[in-house]
Amino acid sequence: MSELVAGAKAPSFSAPDQSGKIVSLSDFKGKTVVLYFYPKDDTPGCTTEACSFRDEHSVFQKKGAVVLGVSPDSPKKHTKFIEKFSLPFSLLADEDHKISEAYQVWVEKSMYGKKYMGVERSTFVIGPDGKLKAVYRKVKPAEHTAEVLAAL
Repeated sequence: MSELVAGAKAPSFSAPDQSGKIVSLSDFKGKTVVLYFYPKDDTPGCTTEACSFRDEHSVFQKKGAVVLGVSPDSPKKHTKFIEKFSLPFSLLADEDHKISEAYQVWVEKSMYGKKYMGVERSTFVIGPDGKLKAVYRKVKPAEHTAEVLAAL
Protein backbone atom coordinates (compact mmCIF):
# COMPACT_ATOMS: atom_id res chain seq x y z
CA MET A 1 0.00 0.00 0.00
CA SER A 2 1.52 3.33 -0.99
CA GLU A 3 1.81 6.07 1.60
CA LEU A 4 -1.03 8.56 1.79
CA VAL A 5 0.23 11.95 0.67
CA ALA A 6 -1.38 15.22 -0.42
CA GLY A 7 -2.98 14.75 -3.84
CA ALA A 8 -3.89 11.08 -3.25
CA LYS A 9 -7.52 9.97 -3.15
CA ALA A 10 -8.81 9.80 0.43
CA PRO A 11 -9.86 6.28 1.48
CA SER A 12 -13.65 6.10 1.88
CA PHE A 13 -15.06 5.10 5.25
CA SER A 14 -18.26 4.47 7.20
CA ALA A 15 -18.47 4.26 10.98
CA PRO A 16 -20.95 4.99 13.76
CA ASP A 17 -20.74 8.38 15.46
CA GLN A 18 -21.43 8.99 19.16
CA SER A 19 -25.18 8.48 18.67
CA GLY A 20 -24.75 5.29 16.62
CA LYS A 21 -25.60 7.04 13.32
CA ILE A 22 -23.46 5.76 10.45
CA VAL A 23 -21.29 8.51 9.01
CA SER A 24 -19.54 8.07 5.64
CA LEU A 25 -17.01 10.17 3.79
CA SER A 26 -19.47 10.30 0.87
CA ASP A 27 -21.92 12.24 3.13
CA PHE A 28 -19.60 15.25 2.74
CA LYS A 29 -19.12 15.29 -1.03
CA GLY A 30 -18.28 18.83 -2.13
CA LYS A 31 -17.13 19.86 1.37
CA THR A 32 -13.73 20.02 3.00
CA VAL A 33 -13.36 17.42 5.78
CA VAL A 34 -10.83 17.67 8.59
CA LEU A 35 -10.46 14.05 9.70
CA TYR A 36 -8.39 13.80 12.84
CA PHE A 37 -7.29 10.57 14.47
CA TYR A 38 -6.49 10.42 18.17
CA PRO A 39 -5.65 7.55 20.52
CA LYS A 40 -8.23 7.76 23.32
CA ASP A 41 -11.12 9.85 24.68
CA ASP A 42 -10.53 11.96 27.78
CA THR A 43 -6.74 11.58 28.01
CA PRO A 44 -4.52 14.69 28.34
CA GLY A 45 -3.20 15.07 24.76
CA CYS A 46 -6.48 14.04 23.16
CA THR A 47 -8.46 16.43 25.35
CA THR A 48 -6.08 19.31 24.49
CA GLU A 49 -6.49 18.55 20.78
CA ALA A 50 -10.29 18.12 20.91
CA CYS A 51 -10.76 21.35 22.90
CA SER A 52 -8.51 23.21 20.49
CA PHE A 53 -10.68 22.04 17.55
CA ARG A 54 -13.75 22.99 19.65
CA ASP A 55 -12.43 26.50 20.36
CA GLU A 56 -11.77 27.14 16.66
CA HIS A 57 -14.87 25.30 15.40
CA SER A 58 -16.64 28.44 14.19
CA VAL A 59 -13.55 29.35 12.13
CA PHE A 60 -13.56 25.88 10.52
CA GLN A 61 -17.27 26.33 9.76
CA LYS A 62 -16.66 29.76 8.20
CA LYS A 63 -14.07 28.13 5.96
CA GLY A 64 -16.66 25.51 4.98
CA ALA A 65 -14.88 22.63 6.71
CA VAL A 66 -16.41 19.74 8.65
CA VAL A 67 -14.39 18.43 11.61
CA LEU A 68 -14.59 14.71 12.45
CA GLY A 69 -12.61 12.99 15.20
CA VAL A 70 -11.80 9.27 14.98
CA SER A 71 -10.61 6.92 17.72
CA PRO A 72 -11.04 3.24 18.65
CA ASP A 73 -13.38 4.22 21.52
CA SER A 74 -17.04 3.15 21.57
CA PRO A 75 -19.95 5.49 20.75
CA LYS A 76 -20.83 5.49 24.48
CA LYS A 77 -17.33 6.71 25.46
CA HIS A 78 -17.50 9.33 22.69
CA THR A 79 -20.81 10.62 24.10
CA LYS A 80 -19.26 11.09 27.56
CA PHE A 81 -16.24 12.86 26.06
CA ILE A 82 -18.43 15.17 23.96
CA GLU A 83 -20.68 16.02 26.93
CA LYS A 84 -17.76 16.61 29.32
CA PHE A 85 -16.02 19.08 26.99
CA SER A 86 -18.99 20.42 24.93
CA LEU A 87 -17.49 19.24 21.66
CA PRO A 88 -19.51 20.61 18.70
CA PHE A 89 -18.43 17.96 16.17
CA SER A 90 -18.94 14.23 15.69
CA LEU A 91 -16.58 11.55 16.93
CA LEU A 92 -16.49 8.31 14.97
CA ALA A 93 -16.09 4.94 16.68
CA ASP A 94 -13.41 2.99 14.82
CA GLU A 95 -13.59 -0.02 17.12
CA ASP A 96 -12.36 -2.48 14.45
CA HIS A 97 -9.56 -0.06 13.39
CA LYS A 98 -10.69 -0.24 9.74
CA ILE A 99 -10.52 3.54 9.21
CA SER A 100 -7.24 3.84 11.11
CA GLU A 101 -5.76 1.06 8.98
CA ALA A 102 -7.04 2.60 5.72
CA TYR A 103 -5.39 5.90 6.70
CA GLN A 104 -2.22 4.11 7.86
CA VAL A 105 -2.38 5.45 11.41
CA TRP A 106 -2.85 2.08 13.19
CA VAL A 107 0.80 1.54 14.08
CA GLU A 108 3.08 -0.17 16.54
CA LYS A 109 3.73 2.11 19.51
CA SER A 110 5.89 1.77 22.56
CA MET A 111 5.29 2.91 26.13
CA TYR A 112 7.47 2.07 29.11
CA GLY A 113 9.27 -0.48 26.93
CA LYS A 114 6.06 -2.32 26.01
CA LYS A 115 5.08 -2.54 22.35
CA TYR A 116 1.43 -2.39 21.37
CA MET A 117 -0.76 -1.36 18.46
CA GLY A 118 -2.45 2.02 18.61
CA VAL A 119 -3.44 5.18 16.80
CA GLU A 120 -0.74 7.60 15.70
CA ARG A 121 -2.16 11.10 16.26
CA SER A 122 -2.67 12.32 12.68
CA THR A 123 -4.92 14.64 10.70
CA PHE A 124 -6.02 14.49 7.07
CA VAL A 125 -7.57 17.45 5.26
CA ILE A 126 -9.79 16.06 2.51
CA GLY A 127 -10.77 18.47 -0.24
CA PRO A 128 -14.26 18.75 -1.78
CA ASP A 129 -12.96 16.58 -4.66
CA GLY A 130 -12.24 13.67 -2.27
CA LYS A 131 -8.46 14.11 -2.54
CA LEU A 132 -6.10 14.72 0.35
CA LYS A 133 -5.17 18.41 0.58
CA ALA A 134 -2.86 18.01 3.57
CA VAL A 135 -1.52 15.21 5.76
CA TYR A 136 -0.21 15.72 9.30
CA ARG A 137 1.46 12.85 11.15
CA LYS A 138 2.60 12.65 14.78
CA VAL A 139 0.95 15.98 15.50
CA LYS A 140 1.52 18.07 18.62
CA PRO A 141 -1.94 18.64 20.16
CA ALA A 142 -1.36 22.21 21.38
CA GLU A 143 -0.32 23.91 18.13
CA HIS A 144 -1.97 21.60 15.64
CA THR A 145 -5.30 23.39 15.07
CA ALA A 146 -3.51 26.54 13.88
CA GLU A 147 -1.55 24.43 11.34
CA VAL A 148 -4.76 22.93 9.96
CA LEU A 149 -6.52 26.29 9.73
CA ALA A 150 -3.54 27.68 7.82
CA ALA A 151 -3.90 24.83 5.29
CA LEU A 152 -7.55 25.74 4.69
